[in-house]
Amino acid sequence: MHKSRPFPFRHLAWAFAAAAVAGSASAENYPDKPIRMVVAFAPAGGTDIVARLVAPRMAELLGQSVVVENRAGAGGVIGTENVAKAAPDGYTTLMATMGNLAVNPYLYSMRVDVQRDLKPVSKVVEVQFALLVHPSVPAKTLREFIDLAKSRPGHLTYSSSGIGGGPHLAGELFDSLAGTKLTHVPYKGSGQSLSDLIGGQVSASFDSLLQALPYVRDGRLRALAILGSERSPLLPDVPTVAEAGVPGYEFTNWYGLVAPAGTPQPVVEKLNGAVRQVLGQPDIRKKLEDMGARVVGDTPDAFASFIGAENKKWEKVIRAAKITAQ
Repeated sequence: MHKSRPFPFRHLAWAFAAAAVAGSASAENYPDKPIRMVVAFAPAGGTDIVARLVAPRMAELLGQSVVVENRAGAGGVIGTENVAKAAPDGYTTLMATMGNLAVNPYLYSMRVDVQRDLKPVSKVVEVQFALLVHPSVPAKTLREFIDLAKSRPGHLTYSSSGIGGGPHLAGELFDSLAGTKLTHVPYKGSGQSLSDLIGGQVSASFDSLLQALPYVRDGRLRALAILGSERSPLLPDVPTVAEAGVPGYEFTNWYGLVAPAGTPQPVVEKLNGAVRQVLGQPDIRKKLEDMGARVVGDTPDAFASFIGAENKKWEKVIRAAKITAQ
C-alpha cells in the first residue's frame, strides 16, 4: 500500500509567484497593441460622439491606437455582449450608457450579466437632456405642449434611439408625471431619431444636448425644457421640466467605460488613469461642456457602486411602466 506523498507546497508557491510576476510584467507592458473601444450604437449618436472625442487622446497617453468600433443592434445588447465575452486582457472596452448597463438587463433576455461580466473603469460624463420640438409644433412653452398633448391624446409623436433607451424612458416618465399620452416612435439609433425630428417627421424628442444643441441654436429645433434638476448654462433661459409645471420630473443620462470582468486590476487602473487625464485636458473638457455634458472621471469602485444604484432605480421604472422590448 502506497502512502500519499505530502503536496509540494513550495512548488505551488513558486507557481503563484511566477504567475504574479508574469501578470505584473504584462500590466507593465500594457498596452502593446491597439485597443478596441466598442460603441453599441450606430454612428453619430451621443455615445459615438463621446467615444470619438476620448479615444484619440487615450491613444496618445497609452502609446497605442484606441479604435472606436460601432457594434449596433438590439438596443445596445449586441455590442455589450461582444465586450462581456471578449478576452479580459484590456484590449477590448465598451463606451457604455445607462441603457447598456442599467436598463437592458430588464428589457432583454441577455446572455450576460452586466454587473458580473463587466468591470467598471470610470464614469466619463453625465449628459443633460431636453424636451425638443420641431418648429411646426404650435407650442412655445412646456405648458402649451402639455395642453396640446392632452387636447389630442396620441396625436403628438416623439422619437427615440430605440425601445428602452434613455429618450424612451424619459418620455415614459414624462407621460406618467404630466398626464399626457404621446406616441413613441423608436428608431435604430439616435442619429436617425434626431434627423427625422429635424425633418418634421415626428413632433418631439427627449434628447441629449450633446448632439441636439447646434440645431437648437440655429432654430431648426425648439427646446421647451431641460430634463435634469438644474438649468443648462448653455440654454439659461430654458426652464427645467419641474420648474415649468411637472413637479418631481428629473432625467439625466450618463456614459462610462467598462472592460470584461477578469481584466487585471493594474490594467483597469491604467485605463482609468488615461480616461481621467483625458477628461482633465482643458480643450476636451470645454468641448464636452459646450455640448451639454458634465465631465466626471471617477474611480472603478465609485463607478461600480453607481451602476448598482442605477440598476435598482431603473428596474423599478421599467416594471412600473411595463416597458418591454419588441
